[in-house]
Amino acid sequence: MFTLAFAQTASSGQVSAQQSPLMSLMPLALIFVIFYFLLIRPQKKTQQEHKKMVEELKKNDEVVTTGGIHGTIVNLQNDLITLRVDENVRIKVQKGHIARLKKA
Repeated sequence: MFTLAFAQTASSGQVSAQQSPLMSLMPLALIFVIFYFLLIRPQKKTQQEHKKMVEELKKNDEVVTTGGIHGTIVNLQNDLITLRVDENVRIKVQKGHIARLKKA
């Protein structure tokens, strides 16, 4: 029969240095900081710019919806916008679904 022997390292009186709990949290904190500057902060900035653009909409602005519909604002209500997409064709969309203002 064949037996396997496993060698174990014995501590030869050396005391291992204990790592502080603060240092063990450092990589996690660094990852959070990286995520904040690469993902969270730019997304918040984009949301604020979109909110400002939606609040400043007025009649006769040409807009594009998130669905890709191009139209001209005919009427503004609290949360609804009426768009003219063609002659005698009007649709109502929510303000939050206006993706961007078309450049003139």
